[in-house]
Amino acid sequence: MARRQGGGMTVAEAGRMGGRLVSEKYGPEFYEKIGKKGGSSTASKYGPEFFGRIGKKGGKAVTAKYGPGHFEKIGRKGGQKVADLIERAKSLENNERESPNGRETIEGGRAEDREETAAGSK
Repeated sequence: MARRQGGGMTVAEAGRMGGRLVSEKYGPEFYEKIGKKGGSSTASKYGPEFFGRIGKKGGKAVTAKYGPGHFEKIGRKGGQKVADLIERAKSLENNERESPNGRETIEGGRAEDREETAAGSK
């Protein structure tokens, strides 16, 4: 947005600044709280099916903007991320099982080895 005549802030700049200040003062929980209030109020006013209607409307807009393959593409991307996280968790779990005395392995060697090295260097 263009600056207003006289060097004042744009509406977007003022909103961003106000949002940042509110976040610093009240923390992220504040936004969660007001979001829940707004969602409950909207559900009471328009009914729970309202969210389904606006979701479909938004989905149609996204499909029109990015094409019909967009959701498939982001779904695959998300699925791959989940698969990678599962594989990583399994790998970490296997590393823990392989460590002696049930102690967790840590990058750079076993925790016991580092403790012994630290104790020997004192």
